[in-house]
Amino acid sequence: MLSNIKTIALQGLDGIIITIEVDITEGMPSWEIVGLPDASIKESRERIKSAIKNSGIEFFNKKYIVNLSPADIRKEGAMLDLPIAVGVLASTGILSEGEFNDTIFIGELALDGSVRKVNGVLPICIEALKYGIKKVIVPIENANEAAVVQNLEVYGVSNLIQVVNFLNKKINLQRTIVDIEKFFKKTEKDILNFSEVSGQENVKRALEVAAAGSHNCLLVGAPGSGKTMMARRVTTILPDLTFEESLQITKIHSIAGKIKGENEALITRRPFRSPHHTISPHGIIGGGKIPKPGEISLAHNGVLFLDELPEFSRNTLEVLRGPLEDRVVTISRVGASLSYPCNFMLIASMNPCPCGYYGSSEKECTCDERKRNMYRARISGPLLDRIDIQIDVPSVKYNNFKNSVSESSEEIKSRVDKARKIQNERYNNLGIFSNSELTPKLIRKFCTLNLESENIMQKAFEKFKFSARAYSRILKLARTIADLDGKENIEAVHITEAIQYRCLDKS
Repeated sequence: MLSNIKTIALQGLDGIIITIEVDITEGMPSWEIVGLPDASIKESRERIKSAIKNSGIEFFNKKYIVNLSPADIRKEGAMLDLPIAVGVLASTGILSEGEFNDTIFIGELALDGSVRKVNGVLPICIEALKYGIKKVIVPIENANEAAVVQNLEVYGVSNLIQVVNFLNKKINLQRTIVDIEKFFKKTEKDILNFSEVSGQENVKRALEVAAAGSHNCLLVGAPGSGKTMMARRVTTILPDLTFEESLQITKIHSIAGKIKGENEALITRRPFRSPHHTISPHGIIGGGKIPKPGEISLAHNGVLFLDELPEFSRNTLEVLRGPLEDRVVTISRVGASLSYPCNFMLIASMNPCPCGYYGSSEKECTCDERKRNMYRARISGPLLDRIDIQIDVPSVKYNNFKNSVSESSEEIKSRVDKARKIQNERYNNLGIFSNSELTPKLIRKFCTLNLESENIMQKAFEKFKFSARAYSRILKLARTIADLDGKENIEAVHITEAIQYRCLDKS
């Protein structure tokens, strides 16, 4: 008897319908899986046999042929265990005859017949809706994650016998329904706050500008000046996530296996990723035989923080150049070529020299000029050009701790939200959402300068030998500063402030 069961396999964030055909014939007992399965799928036959037997279901020793169609696409992962098992049971007549064309099955089987949690359920369910699928049967631990997708009937199961009884209409399973608004209401208030940062008003202003226009930022200062402390608070002044942004983030984290429990079925906080400087290029952009998301994709719609930037390997830093411009990363391997979104804010920090105290009034620098130049040369010019804001972070004086009253993250965020609202209205239907995404054509349209501003820019360009890319960055920054100021046009004061945020270029 021949059976056909559907599931979905992922290629990056895109889904492909996989039809599992199971044919049982008389002959010497055997089990063949064809259709480009990987090792984990080939091993599934032993898991499925044991799961069926240990669930108290009769297993017939016959000749089984399992075909995974389309046969020219490589399939991977244990999530095909459940649909293959359902196909086998349908072929042997254990399951009542019925149409499963509008249903997909996802899940890994344990030897005792229980159904285990798998990765990538959310993007699979989103793709299922596009293919006209109405029902999805998933592990109980993935049910809330799957139910985030509206207009899809989601049923969570704990074991194989439960699936059999449900399909044979012997039991009714409760459809899983989640309250999307409840996820957002349940979001915890940020523990970190800019009110805890004493002094450093100029740096906090630079980070406010960065958040308002989604600009990349480099903090340069001595050890203990507060670079990391302020960087970790940037997400507290970014705009709240929309539902669409939450879905994008959760899809990526689901594929990477970062969704830990039912309470994290939908990520409602902007991610903050801070990889160690020993990370490899593959770790930062993604990789593997079947490419998985890297740190830049896990930071999508959030912040990627690279502490001690010169300590990262040159190869690791250089692979950032393309994604910083394109906001998408394409990873090519023999098995597949996949693309993941990576629209993130890069916040980086570094010391001004190897010892960390060049230019400090507190301690004397022990580095000579050659060492300082070699230290800064670890970061290439093209990468620096892609960082909009480069700001000096001075050491904090004693009086700043004693007398400083700092603005809270909520106060700063209110101004950032207003600036972002202006940008959303300005760039409506243009396919961009912030000033950092302006193309050269749009810069000419939205970043026009008056005569006074033009003169200031020309003098700065000639004095500091800015590159063409730095020129564009300054214009984008000036546009953001004008938005924070509520001004329609860029004025001289906005250009002057933007130029101040290029400390490494000026040095």
